Amino acid sequence: MSGDVWFTILPDGESGVAAARVLRPRATDTVAHPSGRPWLLGSWPDGHVTVGSAGARRVAVIGRCPVTADELSERAGRLRDIEAVEDVEAIAHGLTGSFHLVAAVDGAVRARGSASGVRRLFHARVAGARVAADRSDRLAAAIGAAPDERILAAHLLASPLPYPLDDRCVWQGVEAVRSCDSLLIDADGRARTGRWWTPPEPHRAWRDGLPEVRAALSAAVAACTDGGGTVSADLSGGLDSTSLCFLAAREQERTRPPGAKLVTLRWRSIDPENDDATWAARAAAHLPDSEHVTPDPDRWPLWYSDLAALTGDAVPTDEPGPWVRDGARMAELCRLMTGRGSRLHLMGGGGDELFSTFPPHLHDYVRSHPLAAYGRIRTQRASQHWPLGPLLRQLADRRTFGQWLTAWAEGLGVAEPSSAALVRGAPSTAWGVDLRMPPWATPDAVRAVRGLLLEAAETATPLAPQRGQHTALACVRTGGRGLRQLDQVTSARGLGQAAPFLDDQVIEAALAIRVAERSTPGRYKPVLAEAVRGTVPDDVLRRHTKGEYSTDFHAALRHNRAALVELFDDSWLARAGLIDDAAVRASLLGVHPTPEGLRSLSSSLGTEIWFRAATTRTGRPGPAPTTIPEGAN
Repeated sequence: MSGDVWFTILPDGESGVAAARVLRPRATDTVAHPSGRPWLLGSWPDGHVTVGSAGARRVAVIGRCPVTADELSERAGRLRDIEAVEDVEAIAHGLTGSFHLVAAVDGAVRARGSASGVRRLFHARVAGARVAADRSDRLAAAIGAAPDERILAAHLLASPLPYPLDDRCVWQGVEAVRSCDSLLIDADGRARTGRWWTPPEPHRAWRDGLPEVRAALSAAVAACTDGGGTVSADLSGGLDSTSLCFLAAREQERTRPPGAKLVTLRWRSIDPENDDATWAARAAAHLPDSEHVTPDPDRWPLWYSDLAALTGDAVPTDEPGPWVRDGARMAELCRLMTGRGSRLHLMGGGGDELFSTFPPHLHDYVRSHPLAAYGRIRTQRASQHWPLGPLLRQLADRRTFGQWLTAWAEGLGVAEPSSAALVRGAPSTAWGVDLRMPPWATPDAVRAVRGLLLEAAETATPLAPQRGQHTALACVRTGGRGLRQLDQVTSARGLGQAAPFLDDQVIEAALAIRVAERSTPGRYKPVLAEAVRGTVPDDVLRRHTKGEYSTDFHAALRHNRAALVELFDDSWLARAGLIDDAAVRASLLGVHPTPEGLRSLSSSLGTEIWFRAATTRTGRPGPAPTTIPEGAN
C-alpha cells in the first residue's frame, strides 16, 4: 500500500460520530466500537491493525507486532478497569515489536504509543469530541489549525526538537501526549493522561544484563521478519546495521516463513579513506543467501539533491524534520527495495544511543566510582586530547536540570557559548548540549525559543536522576522521532521503516545496564558485540572504527549550493519573520571547513520545506511578515 498511513481514535457516542463525519473523507478503513459506532478510523495497509474482542471489550495493536486476533481476544478478556493504567499494560505484557496499544471498555478508550516516540499520540477536539491520532496533521486539518510559529522557531534550533521541547506540537490546538504517558478518553469525552512507562534503573552489571539484551534484540528482529516475504536492511559496514542483517538472516533461516528473503543496501562514500565499504563487503560475504545491492556512486543521489521535488505538497510528514537532506536518497531507496519486493526496511538507528556512553556519564562516575573514573578520564584524555582545566570545571558543575535550562535559554543567541560546558576542545558533561540558534535566525525567533526554554525550566524534570542515563534517554527520544519522520516518508512510497534497537523491550534491556559499563575504552560497543557474538562472525566483530562522511557532505553542498540558495531566495520562514534569508545565502555561499559550520542547515531546510507544504495542504494563504510578541517569552 502506498499513501499516508494514519489512524484516529474516536469515543463511543454521538460526538464521536460527528467527528467521524469530518475525518471520513480521507479515510479508507474503519473499526467499530461494540455499539457499531466508529472506534478507529484512518488508512492503513493489511496487517497493520490487529483487533481482539471479548464481549464489550476491545483491544487493538497498531503497528509491527506478531500477535493474532485470537491472542488479543484472550488478553482482552482479562481487562477489567480501563482507568487503571496497570490493568491495560498487563494485557500487553510479553508483546514485542513497535506499536500503539488501544483499548476500549464501556465507551471509554485508553491509548499509548512507544517509549522512544517512534509511535506517538496527539489529541484535539474535533466536532465537539476529544479525538486522538497518531499524526498531528490529520487533527490539524480536521480543526483548520495553523502551524505554531513559536514551535517552528524551535525547529530551527534542532529538528527533531530536543528534550524538553520535544513534547510540543507544531500545530495550534493540537496537543501531544508524552511518550511515557497514555491517554484516557472517557465516555463523556473528557481526556486525561497517566504514566504507562518508567525508564529502568541502570543497576545491572553488563554481563548480567547480556542475556536480556540478546533475547530482546532477537525478538525485535523476529517481529520484523514475522509473516514472511522480503525484508530489506541497510548494510553500511557499521556494527549496528551489520548486526541487524545477521539477526534477520538467522531468523529467516530458523523459522523459514513463506517467501522469506533478505535484501541489503549499501551506498558507497566518495571518500577513499572511508573503510565502511571494506567491512560491509566482509559482512556480505558471510550472507551468501541474501541479495546485496550496492548502487553505483554516480547513480546514488547526493545529500540535498532534487529539492524542487520536495517543495510541493507531496511531503507526507506531520512536523518538520531534517530528513529532507536525504529526500532524494529515500526515494531511491524505496524504488530499489520495493522493486525487489521488500515490505519493510531495517535500519540501525538507536544503536549508538543504547550501546555507547556519552560524556555526561563522567559527571556521575566521578561521584560514584572516583578511582575508576580517574582511570577512564586519563585514558580518554590521552586518546582524544581533552584539555584538563575545562574538563575539571565541567565535572565540578552542580547545576540542576532547571538551572541548566535557564542558562541555556539566557545564552541562546550568543555566537560563542559562554557556558563552561561547551568550551572548545572539552566534551560537555552537562545535562545536554547548549544548542545555539543558527546565525540566520531573527531576534524574534531567538526570543521565541528563549521563552519556550524558560517556560520549560519552571516545570521540566530530567528523564533520569543521573546525567548519563538522562542523556541516553534524551538521545533515544531524538532517534525515535527521527525514525518516525523517515517512516512517514517511506511508507507513503510503500516501504515501512523499522529500527529494532528502538523497540521498547530492547530499550529496557539495554538501559538497565550500568551506564559506565555500556562502553569500555579500547572496545567498541562491547555490550552489543557480545550480544550478537555467535550470530555475527568474529572477523566482522573485530571492527573498531566508524565511517566519517565530511567529504560526502562537502561534495553535496558544492553540487547543490545553487539550488539551496534559490530555495531560500523566496523563504516562507523569512516572510514569517523567523529567519533572515540574506544571512542564509551568506552562509551557503561562504567557506566552511567542517560540516559543523552548517550544522543547522538541515533543520532550517526541513522547516522551510515543511512550512510551505503544510500551508499548501491546509489551504491557508502564505505567511505575511509577523513579529512574535514580547509576551511570548
